[in-house]
Amino acid sequence: MIHLPSPAEKPNAEAWHHRSGAEALAHFASSADGISTQEAKRRLAAHGKNELTEAPGVSTWRILLAQFQSLVIWILIVAGVIAGVLGERVEAVAILAIVVLNAMVGFYQEFHAEKSINALKKMASPQAKAIRDGKVSLIPASEIVVGDVLDFEAGDLVAADARILSAATLRCIEAPLTGESQPVTKRPTTLDAKEVPLADRENMVFMGTSIATGTGRAVVVAIAMKTELGRIAELMGEAATDKRTPLEKKLEAFGHVLVWAALGIVILLFGLGLLRGTPPLELFMTSISLAVAAVPEGLPAVVTVALALGVRRMVHRGALVRKLAAVETLGSTSVICTDKTGTLTVGEMTVRAFYAAGQNFSVTGEGYDPEGDVSPQPAPLRELVSVILGCNNAHLIEDHGEWKTLGDPTEGALLTAGHKAGGDRAQLDQDFPKFAEIPFDSDRKLSSVIRTMPDGKLRAFINGAPGPLLQRCSHLHTGSEIVVLTDERRDEILAQTRTMATQALRVIASAWRDLENLSPDALTADLVEHDLVFIGLSGMYDPPRREAKEAVAKCHSAGIRVVMITGDHPQTAEAIAREIGIAQEAVVVTGADLEKMSDDELQRRVAEINVYARVTAEHKLRIVRSLKSTDAVVAMTGDGVNDAPAIKGADIGIAMGKAGTEVTRQAADIIITDDNFATIVAAIEEGRGIYANIRKTLQYLLAGSTAELSFMMVCVIIGLPTPLLPIHLLWINLVTDGLPALCLATDAIDPEVMKRSPLGGADRLTSPSIL
Repeated sequence: MIHLPSPAEKPNAEAWHHRSGAEALAHFASSADGISTQEAKRRLAAHGKNELTEAPGVSTWRILLAQFQSLVIWILIVAGVIAGVLGERVEAVAILAIVVLNAMVGFYQEFHAEKSINALKKMASPQAKAIRDGKVSLIPASEIVVGDVLDFEAGDLVAADARILSAATLRCIEAPLTGESQPVTKRPTTLDAKEVPLADRENMVFMGTSIATGTGRAVVVAIAMKTELGRIAELMGEAATDKRTPLEKKLEAFGHVLVWAALGIVILLFGLGLLRGTPPLELFMTSISLAVAAVPEGLPAVVTVALALGVRRMVHRGALVRKLAAVETLGSTSVICTDKTGTLTVGEMTVRAFYAAGQNFSVTGEGYDPEGDVSPQPAPLRELVSVILGCNNAHLIEDHGEWKTLGDPTEGALLTAGHKAGGDRAQLDQDFPKFAEIPFDSDRKLSSVIRTMPDGKLRAFINGAPGPLLQRCSHLHTGSEIVVLTDERRDEILAQTRTMATQALRVIASAWRDLENLSPDALTADLVEHDLVFIGLSGMYDPPRREAKEAVAKCHSAGIRVVMITGDHPQTAEAIAREIGIAQEAVVVTGADLEKMSDDELQRRVAEINVYARVTAEHKLRIVRSLKSTDAVVAMTGDGVNDAPAIKGADIGIAMGKAGTEVTRQAADIIITDDNFATIVAAIEEGRGIYANIRKTLQYLLAGSTAELSFMMVCVIIGLPTPLLPIHLLWINLVTDGLPALCLATDAIDPEVMKRSPLGGADRLTSPSIL
């Protein structure tokens, strides 16, 4: 958990997107050549290190003491102490042994989970490149100060919030902070509007993000707790909530009923015994016997064993539980708020469609795995494949059975699709060696690679945004010949582009041009990128996981709402929501819309909204609180730092183990090790089964305790001697009733459990009919 910063430490990075880089340099007494080492040391001493303040993890003692919070446990402890005081050592030892055994089982599970989570952490000591004394130096990220000028290149982590000063094809991966699934192009332009969503601040870079491509420089405007990550740290403190599960609340209520029922019976019969002249010591022992009869001593152990066994089953299904009782909360979940990227979707860009030579082609497969097909036959795609492979600097690698891309994700997706269509980049590099390159920039929205053809001539392979590329095209490749690109043909291509865009596909256009033999230095964008031959279009997106649609349908049949909360664009979010069945007619609300809503209005509308897009960490926490105010049991899933406050504020927080950040995992109750939404649904099914088994077990134990209590009461009322001593009752409750109860607690999950609505807060653990 992260400490809440003081009001004086409020983040200030947001003030700089509408001010120029020169203003930022002047404000922080810096220059394009950075600051001196001496000045950096002075600022470091004055403002402290560039680190988020973290509280220590959960101690061993806190995990142990948490096992004794149940009222039922304290009833047993009191009964054991009284038995010991009265000299009934056997009874006292038996009762307290139950308490200790129960605590040991719960402690082992939660302590083991904490250790497993620690093993997920990636130990790293990030470095940053800053200009000190006029030269680029490698400096520990914790020693970066305001006014430092950072130097970026592909692969660098951003050490602080900074205002861009210069950028060359600079693109930043901001998914952990904003949820934006695509790398964001950065430029030094000053933005006119003061209120700009975090994901759209293209002249800022933020701590915790990374550089995908290009180079650039930026002046640091905020460090440590004053960064956007610091802002999220503040929300983490505000998100503190009552994390007791529905089962814990109901068991506590059940414990209160037991206390008052036992006290009432004991007082009544104690008074009756005094009137009859029964010796006080005998009355005390009888009272203990009645208390023992009233309390199902095996219940805590049975509940703990049921939860522990359920947790073990969940581990095999890909879910790591931090807190034993948290798994049961899943069984009561009525709303799942889920991130899109990487949870409902694969988290990797995938080409889904081609358009070339007047034909449409569909592409199968997911992510960067080159396994997949193109239909119809991809023969007409030969020219398009040569361009998407020829103008490409990405590389595919296989790591422990998983395919990954090195380089720009968009180029990685094109490289994968090119292989599916029969292309071979290694062969292309051999046949058409690279001669020169004109990198992508945000003004041209194009990138070009010039290669030497077998006849010795040069050819430029060009990829880019459809609009700018088409403006530079004069001809069209039909698959068999090159013809003039008429206005009619141009409109046809633009219509195809719009069709792909309505399907939430990001469209990349491709072209080539033959060139005269020139030196690499003479090959400029102005000289190369005109009179192009249009080749085709590639449509890509982050596709839904194969199992996501079935998992969402399973949620709906179980009476569970699925709500998508993402930092991605509204059109993309809506398309994915429709495709996987979250809603046929999605009601989409953006972060800008939320800013205009009052809390009352949001609470009125929250039941009808199923997609939230372009939202920040504050918005996510607000959505979760609004849902909880409707008495829903809310589960929140996510992987980014911006998800952590909402995960902590939800009834049950679920983090992604593979893509999840450390702060998100620490805020969560359950960690999904395969980052799969279907695993969350499987965990809910497990939680419902556990809850049902505990309910059956409690009803069984209460039926036995009621029979014992009735028998004892009748004997006392009619003046017969106490028929059963406390040790006899303990034996009945623990052995005669306890062992069969364990069988009920470990019963197989009912196959129909996910076809019933979730239990509400007013539903009782027991029914009077069992008595």
